[in-house]
Amino acid sequence: MLEIKNLCFSVEGENGKNEILNDVNLTVEDHKFVVITGPNGGGKTTLAKAIMGLVQPTSGQILWNGTDITHLSITERARLGVSYGFQQPPRFKGMKVRDLLALAAGNDPLTRTEECQYLNKVGLCAGDYIDRDVDTSLSGGEVKRIEIATILARKAGLMIFDEPEAGIDLWSFAKLTETFRTIHDKQESTLLIISHQERILNQADEIVMIADGAVTCHGPKEEIFPTILANTAAVGCSFLEEGN
Repeated sequence: MLEIKNLCFSVEGENGKNEILNDVNLTVEDHKFVVITGPNGGGKTTLAKAIMGLVQPTSGQILWNGTDITHLSITERARLGVSYGFQQPPRFKGMKVRDLLALAAGNDPLTRTEECQYLNKVGLCAGDYIDRDVDTSLSGGEVKRIEIATILARKAGLMIFDEPEAGIDLWSFAKLTETFRTIHDKQESTLLIISHQERILNQADEIVMIADGAVTCHGPKEEIFPTILANTAAVGCSFLEEGN
């Protein structure tokens, strides 16, 4: 179970302190599929990075399965089963895709067949990618899918994905949503996904709405999603992206 208690994060700006997260409280039960959504600049990515340890909160507490991970390193959190997929994944010159998957799997060696299966799950033809370098020869969408494949190979207990749909084509997006559904159906991990995509939102157990650094609503998809649609329609605009 993920527990976030009174989490705050601020940075110093030209006009003083800028509150990015303001007293965020959130509980995510094991094996739930939770989507975090809301307007751009609301604090969604900062919250995800705080959970992974990429930013250090100003105050508050983060617990994973009862362990206080607030001040643990990224490596320590990863060992406890927390993983993170970036909006813009890093590239690794001189490292092949198969090597990246092997590193992600850790002490559980993968066969070539298993490596290929992870690539297929994210919509990549394994034969075309397994021996390629993770460098600038790959597009942003390709690197994104490879990163997601490494997260799947790690079999983490908590999988955090920051806008996984960004930069990928429609067919690969369909494969990706299918993969999320399979993970959830098998109760393999807790999924925490930042997304504006209606198709991903419709798969969620729960939706968390974040705006101005705070949780404005959190509840079952059946309750929250219609409210979001109604509110955005009322003001004549929407941060949601339609599924295809």
